[in-house]
Amino acid sequence: MTEHRDSRRRFLFQVAVAATAVPLLGALGSTPASAAPLPKLPLSNPQAKALSYIEDATKTKSPAHKPGSTCANCQFFTAATGACTLFAGFSVAPKGWCAAWAKKAA
Repeated sequence: MTEHRDSRRRFLFQVAVAATAVPLLGALGSTPASAAPLPKLPLSNPQAKALSYIEDATKTKSPAHKPGSTCANCQFFTAATGACTLFAGFSVAPKGWCAAWAKKAA
């Protein structure tokens, strides 16, 4: 009977360890370092067209463009990933610009 009780305790212990380890392993796998890079925003994207997105801000002809405004200094841009909250799932050029540009808070 003792042997049965010991194997049952061992089993319950292993289940508890596994139940604790699985979420931790999942959290480790979702770190930004292991995430795949975002694809570049195509200029043909409807949202990009609607907001007059351009990969080089110095080449825009938009009257809304302010000198010195680029994706890199926009509040919607994330430098670590190149992501823009306006173009979900895509990266944008740091030297780019679009009509929704808003100065990043200091």
